[in-house]
Amino acid sequence: MTRPLIVRTREELRAATTGTVALVPTMGALHDGHLSLMRHVRPLADTVVTSIFVNPTQFAPGEDFDTYPRTFERDVALCAEVGVDVVFAPTVDVMYPAGLDGTVRVDPGPLGRILEGEMRPTMFQGVLTVVAKLFGLVKPDIAIFGEKDYQQLTLIRLMAQELCLGVEVLGGPTVRETDGLAMSSRNAYLTEDERSLAAGISEALHAGAEAGSAGAEAVVAAAARVLQSRGITADYLVVTGPDLGEAQPGQEGRLLVAARVGEPRLLDNVAVHLGE
Repeated sequence: MTRPLIVRTREELRAATTGTVALVPTMGALHDGHLSLMRHVRPLADTVVTSIFVNPTQFAPGEDFDTYPRTFERDVALCAEVGVDVVFAPTVDVMYPAGLDGTVRVDPGPLGRILEGEMRPTMFQGVLTVVAKLFGLVKPDIAIFGEKDYQQLTLIRLMAQELCLGVEVLGGPTVRETDGLAMSSRNAYLTEDERSLAAGISEALHAGAEAGSAGAEAVVAAAARVLQSRGITADYLVVTGPDLGEAQPGQEGRLLVAARVGEPRLLDNVAVHLGE
């Protein structure tokens, strides 16, 4: 097992990649969901780069930027286990040389102002800005993001296409705990009681998907009943099309939820087939 090369500057990064390059962007605090993405792209590229950078521009004042889990040495060891070649761990000054106030930012457009974008108005601007910067610095041929953050994945794909960035954006399936809870770095914030309660989110999505043949309203109603029985209040619980547009009867849709369990705010989603 070879320890990845750790690079922190733009100059070091340029010298570290050869051939076909795959990028797995992360904010660290790695778990099996992240590792599944790295395993997925390992056979597809000569050089696999994992970035570890807690991006300040996607956190609003009062959110958990300062307390976000940082486990760098453990993360590097996990990257070694799955064959990552390079860990890019820049400082804020490397990523934002003009400063956080002076940097050019990417407007996420109308799809970035619904759902999570409505709840956290500055987040997707920060996400797309840092991802665009990572694409420019790493110059990957492919990049992969988890489907758990489905709206984020959709917006990054759209950005790559619309801005002609020349990166193929892949989505990796959501990886779940044995009780169904979607893996997330923020799960570490859950108390033992909250952790048990949070499994109700995936139960609700499963119930919603099972009701797909009865249409989108039935999907939401079935999922809402499970959340209510668990005492979980959702910020949103909606069915959209796969592109986050309006769901269409007889086609594939997406059931998305955001709910707060204690302090942590958890996201999840599943594909649903909608009946006529």
